[in-house]
Amino acid sequence: MIIDTHCHLSDTCYDNDLDAVISNAINSDVIGFILPGADVNDLPKAAKISQKYKNVYFAVGVHPYDIRGYNEETLRKFASHEKCVAIGECGLDYFRLPKDEMEKIAEKEEQKRVFLAQLELAVELNKPIILHIRDANEDCYNVLKEYAPRLTAGAVLHCYNASPLLLELVKFGNFYFGIGGVLTFKNAKNLVEILPNIPKDRIVIETDAPYLTPEPYRGKRNEPMFTTFVAKKIAEILSLSESEVKELTSSNAKRLFKCFDT
Repeated sequence: MIIDTHCHLSDTCYDNDLDAVISNAINSDVIGFILPGADVNDLPKAAKISQKYKNVYFAVGVHPYDIRGYNEETLRKFASHEKCVAIGECGLDYFRLPKDEMEKIAEKEEQKRVFLAQLELAVELNKPIILHIRDANEDCYNVLKEYAPRLTAGAVLHCYNASPLLLELVKFGNFYFGIGGVLTFKNAKNLVEILPNIPKDRIVIETDAPYLTPEPYRGKRNEPMFTTFVAKKIAEILSLSESEVKELTSSNAKRLFKCFDT
């Protein structure tokens, strides 16, 4: 059985067929779902979905692109929900920085401020944190290396980008690595090469649905049922059976998020 540790099922693209999406996933051996937080405005919907479906859980967080809407009071409110299992997704994303140098510096500083606030929240509430890192490997590494001893509940690098530097974080703390549809892409050479270097007990599967749909459905809306293609590719690279990969990654997800035991 597979656990999709990162799927945005609160996205409006699932409004008309969420029951079918979850049913199709379950029929494809997906037994659990975690909805990451990206925008505080989405949290009521994520909480409602988690209450409706037994093995759906959610996280509270603010994506680097939505930092203007950061509201700690709202995050704390939903973090106390019985089905909230993590903080995030949060982190640093320098992919769309302003061209003006002063604006660029200000944007980086604001992203870091909001990121640090969510790291502190994860430490205080003793919840694992879901990390979003794009074009900011060194800055994130420096921050996370410092926080590692305090992140006792663990952390997952969502959509791990094959950075050797970020992989070094396993030396300092309880870091996991989210592997999704990108692994199946033809241009995923770096991720394919580094995957065997990730400790097997730190690999979890994700989709990032509705984004990053794996081959052979790339270009279409992603869904949790497509985690099966990720599991198949991991098995191929690590010379394991698909059932071994499913059992391994699900065990890792349960250990990190402390749910799906019933």
